[in-house]
Amino acid sequence: MGRVAKACGCPLYWKGPLFCGAGGERTGSVSVHKFVAMWRKVLQNCHDDAAKFVHLLMNPGCNYLVQEDFVPFLQDVVNTHPGLAFLKEASEFHSRYITTVIQRIFYTVNRSWSGRITCAELRRSSFLQNVALLEEEADINQLTEYFSYEHFYVIYCKFWELDTDHDLLIDAQDLARHNDHAISTKMIERIFSGAVTRGKKVQKEGKISYADFVWFLISEEDKKTPTSIEYWFRCMDLDGDGALSMYELEYFYEEQCRRLDSMAIEALPFEDCLCQMLDLVKPQNEGRITLHDLKACRLAHVFFDTFFNVEKYLDHEQKEQVSLLRESESEGPELSDWERYAAEEYDILVAEEAVGEPWEDGYEAELSPVDQKLSVLRSPLAQRPFFETPSGLGAVDLYECGCGDDDLQPL
Repeated sequence: MGRVAKACGCPLYWKGPLFCGAGGERTGSVSVHKFVAMWRKVLQNCHDDAAKFVHLLMNPGCNYLVQEDFVPFLQDVVNTHPGLAFLKEASEFHSRYITTVIQRIFYTVNRSWSGRITCAELRRSSFLQNVALLEEEADINQLTEYFSYEHFYVIYCKFWELDTDHDLLIDAQDLARHNDHAISTKMIERIFSGAVTRGKKVQKEGKISYADFVWFLISEEDKKTPTSIEYWFRCMDLDGDGALSMYELEYFYEEQCRRLDSMAIEALPFEDCLCQMLDLVKPQNEGRITLHDLKACRLAHVFFDTFFNVEKYLDHEQKEQVSLLRESESEGPELSDWERYAAEEYDILVAEEAVGEPWEDGYEAELSPVDQKLSVLRSPLAQRPFFETPSGLGAVDLYECGCGDDDLQPL
């Protein structure tokens, strides 16, 4: 199918969608007649790459893609990309990697938060350009926007450290331990309120899935992207009226003050902090801060950390506002906050594995290799070890993250 994809003028890794679009997933093979009939229909009805890609992967009768639609495409990437060859013998990790990539696709592309990617959203994103780059780039870790294995590994390890009973679900107490309890209790409660999670499990059982954690971690470590600003705005907007009132700001700041006091650090009175934040955001309407205000101010990350992340708040306090602005305005191929965090954390994981340090959660006994063969596997790209990873994990159920019409409405 790779040669067929190229003959059709498509990037190599469209071979999976082309195969599925012609019914190959059901039958295991595709006849030339069936393929030509399918491709002719695509050319008649779809006039750009985004429309073609959606048509090939969507369910019959739909004009959008949901999370499950990406699974066959990504499974083919896992099976055939040279940068993931070392995963071939570790099939239990395929679903983890695929789940991570799907969440990153929806995080970046699905700007409407609807759980459905449309042709228009796909056109506005860089996703199809990244799919084309899969063919040219043998090092999967260079594709940091969606496909990086190193990024997946960092996210998965962070989740594993918090998921003490290893049921692939974490509760509020588990999540509160992230980054040594840096995030306020009130904000943790808001994350579990359903403001930024899909499905009903979080409200019924008070737990979030690995897929939800992917959104949390990327939003927490890079508060400058449109999706992360929307994520934290939804959490702070207690009454859901589309604006942050002074009451809502004070609600979160009260806990910050208590935490600073417990560290013997004098906190700014709320009135002084409020003046600083209003100067920083410069809202269009007095007394309320909108999502548009935060996206326009370039220092949304400083605003959010002031109200619910005491560690990062103190970091920002060490810097002059001028230097913060200079950082946010720098242009060029500089690393994003997320890319910088993932690179640093991956290097720390490599160093810990190199000296054989046990993980801190007391589950050393479960850290056996997935298979004896994996103990000698090495990533052919970075010459880094394929780490010993806990075995016996159930598959992540993508359906936990399915979005019904009434689950999470667009802003």
